[in-house]
Amino acid sequence: MRSAATQNAILTGSIPRQLILFFLPIWFGTLFQQLYNTADTLIVGNFVGTEALAAVGATGAFVQLLVGAFVGLCSGAGVVIAQSYGARDIDAVDRQVHTALAMAVLGGAALTVVGLLTSRTVLQLMGTPAEILQGATIYLQIYFLGMIPQFIYNMGTNILRAVGDSKRPLYFLIIASLVNIVLDILFVAGFHWGVAGAAVATVISQVASAVLTMRCLIGSGGMPWHLDGFQPKVDLAVMRDICRIGLPSAAQSALYSVSNIVIQASINAFGTTAVAAWSVYGKIDFLFWMTVSSFGIAITTFAGQNFGARQYDRVRSGTRISLGMTAAITVFISLVLYPAAGLLFRLFSQDAAVISQGIQMMHFLVPAYITYICIEILSGALRGCGDVRVPTLITVFGVCGLRILWLLAVVPQVHTLLMVEASYPITWSLSSMLFIVYYLRGGWMQRCMQARHGEAAEADATL
Repeated sequence: MRSAATQNAILTGSIPRQLILFFLPIWFGTLFQQLYNTADTLIVGNFVGTEALAAVGATGAFVQLLVGAFVGLCSGAGVVIAQSYGARDIDAVDRQVHTALAMAVLGGAALTVVGLLTSRTVLQLMGTPAEILQGATIYLQIYFLGMIPQFIYNMGTNILRAVGDSKRPLYFLIIASLVNIVLDILFVAGFHWGVAGAAVATVISQVASAVLTMRCLIGSGGMPWHLDGFQPKVDLAVMRDICRIGLPSAAQSALYSVSNIVIQASINAFGTTAVAAWSVYGKIDFLFWMTVSSFGIAITTFAGQNFGARQYDRVRSGTRISLGMTAAITVFISLVLYPAAGLLFRLFSQDAAVISQGIQMMHFLVPAYITYICIEILSGALRGCGDVRVPTLITVFGVCGLRILWLLAVVPQVHTLLMVEASYPITWSLSSMLFIVYYLRGGWMQRCMQARHGEAAEADATL
């Protein structure tokens, strides 16, 4: 049970301390969540082979397209719940929690159908190499059977984090990750089920995390986020509020995924070795992404609760401190990963060509991490206060649009993997500059205050 004192700490405690205390469980939770896919990659790569490894890796962009869109919608639920919880509007929190879970069940069912019907066609459109197409299709179709439990977990996690509880989602993920690893070893190494075994293990682990999340919400009697049995109630006004904030985030996530699909298609053109190397790089690269995204989630909840409580100066101070901490940790990660590239790749594959290609990828992209952090932190703070329109436009055009243009216009002229990789630092740098200008000069705080509280107050945002 969470106490009022814990909630008040987010509103009144030391800002660096509260951000770190909130960040760490999210970071560890994201780490264990990544173990779902990393366990698949390690075990499949070592017990089945390079083609199976590439088959699992080739599915990532399509999964992210569909799942990421709903996760964006979950973030909308998290924002509205955090603002209501910070404002101590208990009735609103109750309506928002029940509506959010109803949306999770409906969304999961819809994506299960879409994924099953379109998996093979989308993989063919992405130019997936023929030798891995069947394995990738099998993996995807089994994976999509777990959409409802996955969405219940994701929505439940956003609910708990919105009220300041980032610890229990961590505990649930630890258990689910251990289930996944044990079943991966059993199904892939023991039963020799190949990529199908890896997918089945992942789905079962998702069911475990969903059951634990629902048990937590149903068992939290007396708290504002208590769920009255598994009987979600839909409030159309709440659904509109969630969609107002969540749909732009969902669209942004979907367009990110579209650009990643274009990148995956570009990588596919260089053959199975490049696909396998890119797949492994994504597992290593995730150390940075889970760190910066965890800070983004932390500042979103921090800003949401403090904005709901009308503590606007604290929102700005938290954003500035979060940006500084993220920059310091990003530099540290880059200094660790760059010299360790070869060692890390050998953990996933013994293929010399895959290792060589992967080292090149890491040595080019790791130093560019620092150019991304403003996108995550500033957009997180803006989203927490309810400003999603302009941040979404900056991301859609500055990151996704420019990246797709680069891949379609420049890469065919200079057809090398390096030019595909270059789409990342170019788009990150441009979008970060746009976010800084908007955060400093965009007048967003005044508009959010007027929309939420009907206030017209001076709020010049400064880093």
